[in-house]
Amino acid sequence: MSDKARTLFDALDLDRDGTLTRTEVIDALRSKGPTLAARGVIPFWGVGTDDDSSALFDEADMNGDRVLSFEEFATLVNRRFGW
Repeated sequence: MSDKARTLFDALDLDRDGTLTRTEVIDALRSKGPTLAARGVIPFWGVGTDDDSSALFDEADMNGDRVLSFEEFATLVNRRFGW
């Protein structure tokens, strides 16, 4: 898994519990997305609307348990962002 995926996951894990919820992904990308893009952690085109963040969550939640493990998250972002 890429270091960029780990950095992004850690930035989005607002409660630091090692998983991401839909709310965390939406809230974190809304508040931190532009800064993360400016730092090169996420591509600028990867910062979207709340609906885009929700769709990213749905696509990554492979087992349907409504939380994202690092592995689920990294699989999606590595593919989507070409890492």
